[in-house]
Amino acid sequence: MMDYDEQLTLKRLSDPHTRREAFTEVVRHFSQPLYWIIRQIVLTHEDADDVLQNTFLKAWLNLDDFKQTSKLSTWLHRIAVNESLDLLRRRKTRQDQTDVTALAVSSQLMGDDYFDGDRLQALLQEAVASLPDVQRTVFCLRYFDDMKYADISQILNTSEGALKASYHIAAQKVKNYLTARQ
Repeated sequence: MMDYDEQLTLKRLSDPHTRREAFTEVVRHFSQPLYWIIRQIVLTHEDADDVLQNTFLKAWLNLDDFKQTSKLSTWLHRIAVNESLDLLRRRKTRQDQTDVTALAVSSQLMGDDYFDGDRLQALLQEAVASLPDVQRTVFCLRYFDDMKYADISQILNTSEGALKASYHIAAQKVKNYLTARQ
């Protein structure tokens, strides 16, 4: 597979003759990183798959609206995060799903075929799952994906200062959670 070249991809996406093939490459290139970001937010494999599919569908339908003021990856991350948070909001509004509690996350992860971590990793995931949705999103993007605050700011459409505060609070909550359970 060829190396990913964003400028070439954007050019091919804007040409109706090469758009479909270029978008297939975008899906191939971004599926795995987006999946793991989504998975950290929505917690389950099934939900992550659904949100990932919705992310790419929304991106495809809105390609003409992409103004290229940010990187394609940032735009896709923003769609993925928004779709993830929308799923969580809809579930809270409908209240037709039992909440995934932090304690349930550990047993769910240990039984998940896609999870290959140990008990400490599961405990970290419990701690992250106990965070409010937006704090969990900020924490995951910064801690797990090592994303810069400037990029997270574009994705979440908020100030870097607010993100830093949210991350600091989330990190402290995770630390307290882990300390209390060791």
